[in-house]
Amino acid sequence: MDDDDNAVTHRGTWPWMGVAASVAASAMVLGGCGSGDDGKAAAPSSSAPSRSATASGSASGAESAGSSKSDAPSLTPFQADPAKVPRTKGRAEALAAAVALQPQGWGADFRAQRPAVSAPATVAVLDGQCLWERHELPRNVLASLSRYSELPAAGGKGEVKVSAAVTVHTTVRDADEQLATTLEEPLRCRQQEVRTSEWIYKLISTASPYGQGNNNYADDQVVEIGKYLTGKNEQTYGWFVTRLGTVTLSVSVKGAKGYSDKELTTYASNANAAMLTRLESELGGNS
Repeated sequence: MDDDDNAVTHRGTWPWMGVAASVAASAMVLGGCGSGDDGKAAAPSSSAPSRSATASGSASGAESAGSSKSDAPSLTPFQADPAKVPRTKGRAEALAAAVALQPQGWGADFRAQRPAVSAPATVAVLDGQCLWERHELPRNVLASLSRYSELPAAGGKGEVKVSAAVTVHTTVRDADEQLATTLEEPLRCRQQEVRTSEWIYKLISTASPYGQGNNNYADDQVVEIGKYLTGKNEQTYGWFVTRLGTVTLSVSVKGAKGYSDKELTTYASNANAAMLTRLESELGGNS
């Protein structure tokens, strides 16, 4: 493991049963379930979403990492160096490439999927038929990159598929609204096709703004769990979206035969911690 492995000790984790209990309570408020899979942290709504009560509770509008209002109090665990916050597509693309985990960032035995990376200058969008596709970047997104890795089947265990995505928005508000959209889009899509003949469903999700729950490391976070289905094979699925200033990070984990929910949670937690540490390093602020 590289130096990012040392970061996991100061980040939160997401035990599946704990998330399920939290989501069950939140479902009464949200009125439904969550969205998500590979690179879906990059998925903005085609129209401006209304802000959910949980996502807007992060006090993230203008006063947050990367904001120009440095004289106002800020509820954030991290203050970026304003000079290092991406303002151009080129700088945003470089940051996304530096932060998004490659296979070795997940563990020594991981390898790249095929395809290994998303198409350049595209973002994941949930269309009207509840199908995840890559579309051209909207104006409020400077860059988006998803990398896809897998842990090959071995020793009687199945193949675990994972993704790591980074999306750089033009403003904090745009990034914040993406998390609100993450909670709201599933209301129209109870079942979603992520790739040909591959579906996710039975989805439940919850949001944890900074200072709520165990979130003491990001401006906002959405956690989603459910099932994914290929043929007749149903496995555990998890998607974790984290925001720090204008940047959103996401990791997804698709389980496999022989892997416990605890093991899958550890992969997701470690990956999120590694990317957060990389992002903080790139933005050059003080946590």
